Amino acid sequence: MKRTPSYYLQLGFTLLICAFMLVPVLMSVTAGVTENYFKGISSGLTLRWVQEVLSIYSDTLWLTLKLALATLAVNLLVGVPAAYVLARSKSSWARLFEEILVLPVAIPGLAIALALIIAYGGVQDLRTSWLFILIGHVIYTLPFMVRAVVAVLHSIDFRQLEEGASSLGAGFLRRFFDVIVPNCRGGIVSGALMTLTLSVGEFNLTWMLHTPLTKTLPVGLADAYASMRLEISSAYTLIFLVMLLPLLLATQWNGHRRKAQARPAVQTPAPVAKGVT
Repeated sequence: MKRTPSYYLQLGFTLLICAFMLVPVLMSVTAGVTENYFKGISSGLTLRWVQEVLSIYSDTLWLTLKLALATLAVNLLVGVPAAYVLARSKSSWARLFEEILVLPVAIPGLAIALALIIAYGGVQDLRTSWLFILIGHVIYTLPFMVRAVVAVLHSIDFRQLEEGASSLGAGFLRRFFDVIVPNCRGGIVSGALMTLTLSVGEFNLTWMLHTPLTKTLPVGLADAYASMRLEISSAYTLIFLVMLLPLLLATQWNGHRRKAQARPAVQTPAPVAKGVT
């Protein structure tokens, strides 16, 4: 295929944008594994800064993982049944509730955090607990779980499947766990990966809700950049990327897999036997 000058112009522009986004990340990662950032790689490579970050900020790492898993658990327990109810209901109130549920996505995280502080900041035990941050993460990530599952339920005839199971004597719980959940597994996995990714990387909301004893990885990263030398903060960035990149790649892989499964298979017509009219 002959490639036109327009193709090379688009390719060059794409590579320029990729370099613009990736070069700063690579420079930051490199700074985290060099002895001295100002001397560059010639100063030697080391994992000393990574080990120092793990020893100083290990509490932020474990709190981030705990918050992400707790957020995922709450979203699974609440989001999947809520998505089923919204997809099954034909009421205009259900559509209105679905739109209201998406509002936290449009509202800045700082505004959500401020609302939580005004409403529940007076409860001292809750305000100083990591559960306060968990509430904010659930409010922010729950719409992604609900919309992912609702989209899958709308793409399949789940009512007919449910009626078939009901005609065989299956009760509601049996229909829900044996029919509905397996058939919307792709949406649940997609929503779960999105929940983990957003919870691990969320900064604005967490920055407003955290206390000195409840710092997460993004908040600790900001503190490291503000108060410590560049090599340590860059090592912090490296650890952050190691946690986030597998989740992002898994999200992309799951999206491609769902598209491949949804794509109708091309059927090859059967050959016509010779001599048959």
